[in-house]
Amino acid sequence: MSAEPGDVASVPSAIKLVHGACPLDCPDGCSWTVTVDGDEPVKLAGRKDHPFTAGALCVKVGQYLEQTRSPSRLLNPKRRVGPKGSGKFEDVEWSTAIDMITDQFEHAIERWGGESIWPYQGTGNLGYIQGLQGKSGRRLWNAIGASRHDMTICSIAGQEGLAQSTGTSLGIDPESLAASQLVLMWGVNTVTSGHHLWKFVQQARRHGAWIVAIDPIRTRTVKLADEHIAPRPGTDAHLILGLIHELVAREAVDVDYLESMTNGWPDFRGRLPEFAPTAIEKTTGVPASVITRLAARIASSPPVGIRAGMGLQRHAGGGNVLRLLACLSAATGDWGRYGGGVSYSTDGYFGLNRAALDRDDLQTRPVRGLSMTRLGDTLNDPNLSPPVKVLFVYGANPVASAPGQANVIRGLSREDLFTVVVDHFQTDTCDYADIVLPATMQTEHLDIHDGYGHMYIAWNEPAAAPAGQSLSTTEIFRRIAAGLRLREPCLYDSDFDIARQLMDSTHPSLAGITVQSLREQGWQRLNYPDEFVPFADGFRTASGKFEFPTSADFSAQVAAETSGSDARYPLSLLATASHYTLNSTFLNNELLAGKSSGTAVTLSPADADSRGIAAGCRVRVFNSRGEFSTCAEISDAVPPGVVAMTKGSWLKIVGGPTVNATVEERDADLGGGAVFHDNNVDVALLDRKDIDD
Repeated sequence: MSAEPGDVASVPSAIKLVHGACPLDCPDGCSWTVTVDGDEPVKLAGRKDHPFTAGALCVKVGQYLEQTRSPSRLLNPKRRVGPKGSGKFEDVEWSTAIDMITDQFEHAIERWGGESIWPYQGTGNLGYIQGLQGKSGRRLWNAIGASRHDMTICSIAGQEGLAQSTGTSLGIDPESLAASQLVLMWGVNTVTSGHHLWKFVQQARRHGAWIVAIDPIRTRTVKLADEHIAPRPGTDAHLILGLIHELVAREAVDVDYLESMTNGWPDFRGRLPEFAPTAIEKTTGVPASVITRLAARIASSPPVGIRAGMGLQRHAGGGNVLRLLACLSAATGDWGRYGGGVSYSTDGYFGLNRAALDRDDLQTRPVRGLSMTRLGDTLNDPNLSPPVKVLFVYGANPVASAPGQANVIRGLSREDLFTVVVDHFQTDTCDYADIVLPATMQTEHLDIHDGYGHMYIAWNEPAAAPAGQSLSTTEIFRRIAAGLRLREPCLYDSDFDIARQLMDSTHPSLAGITVQSLREQGWQRLNYPDEFVPFADGFRTASGKFEFPTSADFSAQVAAETSGSDARYPLSLLATASHYTLNSTFLNNELLAGKSSGTAVTLSPADADSRGIAAGCRVRVFNSRGEFSTCAEISDAVPPGVVAMTKGSWLKIVGGPTVNATVEERDADLGGGAVFHDNNVDVALLDRKDIDD
């Protein structure tokens, strides 16, 4: 293909600085600079002039160049030569791989229709051209009528919950927390999962703000906060309602704001008496005195800024929790103040030309949606019509990351399922593929990024030639389209053409921002005011007002939080983000994996003692869905009744099932979200025979 502007081939060989951006699943969406010596990237650094990145990269991304040069990186297309799951492959030419893929596509479409093909995309790359934000490949999938991939694994329940009250999942600019007088870090370990926000929290503290971390576990963020409140997992809705109850009792709600900017408050208020702090103390595990003290702080400290984490909504009542957090900000009137309100995601503030990017007009008819968190159930459903016959996985490692691990493996082991995996390394999911395709990494392709935790966009210029025979996802889709002999011109658009189409928008957020200006500067702030109050002029609901929940089953919605509990398994298992790895990315990096506690499970001293477990012992973690074995750590960082570990481990690295073997394939209350944190287990000491076996 002809060289596009920005291709490395068009740049003279010399020491140069190349603008780029981190592609990984993190709200910070960092802007970086790659120093290139000749043809070799030799240094990666955060952009010092970027207000959010401020020159710093996380410990994970600090290893990104080393990851691109890893000797275990996939460099050639491969086809399976052993049984599924064996990981045995042989190298093939790209032409052979594309022929095999297009033959399978054509057969599936002819026999079962386009919906028998499932494009399974994950969060491994959040780019608008190569990755999830732009739903890379959607044009191709629309053209062949493939099933729609429903992205349910991450934040959907919370998005739906917020939208029910505000009309959108968008919230406040996270930087505005610097102006808060009280900051509630609710269910978020930002020091590990998006550490750049912490400097704005520190600014608020320097101005006198009090920082409260609300989390069942004593995380790195908790240790830096002024106060820690630890509700039992799955009881956040009760705690929120207890706080609103106390604000009403103190006559500390903003009556004028409630009357002018909201609907449904009288009915909502009428349901609060059952959530008095003394009534919910037993449910939440939070003493009534702590609840009343926090309510007093909220009443006396406007504006109150709330940073809500994604893990907060990964349980049965997760959507409702985010909706109720929005209600707390409405009751205090903080949605109307700079520095007040809820920060959950800024995803969507970028007013791109989505229609031109997606080309949904290529669909000849509506297609079904398939939920990524129900992968095992879907692949194994004998009544699914049409069945899934081709699975195309990119930016994802579902064997390690999806719920119901054994069920996922069972589905991927089907002999009648043709699976293609596009990746950088031979992951657990690759082992079950028929074809594995090597993908370029971030320093090797063109992309545009935003961050779902800030208000900036960034240009990613390729800084090196693709390693080996690796191709960008866009080039892979172009080759598949050619192999299928598809004639739609947009399927062959270059990356630079896609960038132009993406930015060809009249949306106010892009005023003054062009492809040229973005490429020259590397990053630009979206065109929103510095002191941006998103709902100052009304909400995005049909009424233009904030909508309190008024349904008759309000109490049942709250009760849904704990619907996943099981008395047979008394410990609530939380699988949280690692400080040194990201989901299942970097698990094969020896330096980063060596710094992490790996797959160890942490128990409280009381729970360990009652089970005869000492630190370092091998233990079995189990429930009715599955089990895995690991080492035990003992710490009062987790309270009795809770056990914790990090997520994302590879089976081939730990030598067996991982935490998702115990997680149920079940939907949250809204949006079909995942319920990773509705996971009750027990832990038992492994005897010597078990270890030897």
